[in-house]
Amino acid sequence: RQIAGHEPKQLIIFDIYENNAYEIQLELKRKYPELDLVTLIGSVRDSRRLDQVFEKYHPDIVYHAAAHKHVPLMEMSPCEAIKNNSIGTYKTAYAAAAHGCKHFVLISTDKAVNPVNVMGASKRICEMVVQTFARVIEEGRGNTLPPLCGHGEQITRITAGAKTEYAAVRFGNVLGSNGSVIPIFRRQIQEGGPVTVTHPDIIRYFMTIPEAVSLVLQAGVYAKGGEIFIFDMGEPVKIDTLARNMIKLCGLQPDVDIQVAYTGLRPGEKLYEEKLMAEEGMERTKNELIHIGHPLVFDENVFIRQMEQLQEAANAGDENIRELVAAVVPTYH
Repeated sequence: RQIAGHEPKQLIIFDIYENNAYEIQLELKRKYPELDLVTLIGSVRDSRRLDQVFEKYHPDIVYHAAAHKHVPLMEMSPCEAIKNNSIGTYKTAYAAAAHGCKHFVLISTDKAVNPVNVMGASKRICEMVVQTFARVIEEGRGNTLPPLCGHGEQITRITAGAKTEYAAVRFGNVLGSNGSVIPIFRRQIQEGGPVTVTHPDIIRYFMTIPEAVSLVLQAGVYAKGGEIFIFDMGEPVKIDTLARNMIKLCGLQPDVDIQVAYTGLRPGEKLYEEKLMAEEGMERTKNELIHIGHPLVFDENVFIRQMEQLQEAANAGDENIRELVAAVVPTYH
């Protein structure tokens, strides 16, 4: 919506879920009748489909938000998290460089910091993909990056002269986004309770969708290559307090009219989220809400071999894939 408001030459929506894609297509056509809008269905797992789309439209800027984000569900299906999040990001990043895209911006998460769950670890790998592509392409070695095609697809390869700039943006929970706790609490209150909170002390950082998107667009402008931009999320919020305030805003009393029930931490869930790794350090930008974390040092050649192993294990449904993930992400426990 914000990009549409800035009058781009063309806006391409690429999604695997046709219902959401159709809804936003209808809304944007209504609000911006002059907008050149293209709505496409496809998966970031599909190298050939990505190659086809990038070959036809040659986008200048890619905002890559496609991911499985639900922590407990990804704990149950870890290979899917790796296929969709980590390998999907690699394939999209590859297609961007192969077709002359200028800027690639990855949407990451604070769950990538010292991850205790597969979803967070898979997103940390996405950040490493961005850092790898940034370094290798800056050094004029883009042609050494393998395409990670699962079935020997014939796709456009990256050349040594590729110039795509890569960056990642990392922030916490977004109010009202898919899977957000607010709609869940609202529905539970409407149904008469109980409102379920996993733990009385659990805290999270929150910002609104317009705030998060605005910062993503600005960070994309600051990107020079491989940075992880970290947003100032303000003060953390106690989920218990949030639930109780929502009950009060409905004119009801917590624990009298509507019960608050504590259900216990779910698989892969932390009491608190961290915004960056201690060893990353922080640098300021012109916007006081956007900081830059210094990239961690790792061996790109080893990492690329590990990505090939991860793809093989994920495609095979390897039940021991967590051990491979831990080898790639040393901070994952």
